[in-house]
Amino acid sequence: MKKKLFLFVDGASRGNPGPAAAGIVLKDQDGEVLLKKGQFFGRMTNNEAEYRALLLGLELVGKFKPEVLVCLSDSKLVVSQINGLFRVKKPHLRKLLLKIRQAEGGYQRVLYKLIPREKNVAADALANHVLNQVK
Repeated sequence: MKKKLFLFVDGASRGNPGPAAAGIVLKDQDGEVLLKKGQFFGRMTNNEAEYRALLLGLELVGKFKPEVLVCLSDSKLVVSQINGLFRVKKPHLRKLLLKIRQAEGGYQRVLYKLIPREKNVAADALANHVLNQVK
């Protein structure tokens, strides 16, 4: 059986640009939580926070060595750009996409799926918890 893991990521920015953070939740095929992390990024746009959350998740999951990593995000822009459906027009997002492609090299297979916000509650809560701590 393949070792398939599910990476739920969410980036949030208050003010756009404004204080930004990430929420990361990693689950196995049975839904067991293997990793939870919230991280403050500083000031950036919401789209940049979404990209950086995904990059952080890819970096953190490496130690679990999944055969298949399914990355789940409620950001239509990020998922569509990574899957090649939308062009990446902003240079700073292009650089982040390149870093994500490099991080993918550590995995056998990475998939990106768009999920409804209601299915990303745990990652969203982590990102918002971090932002609530920033004064």
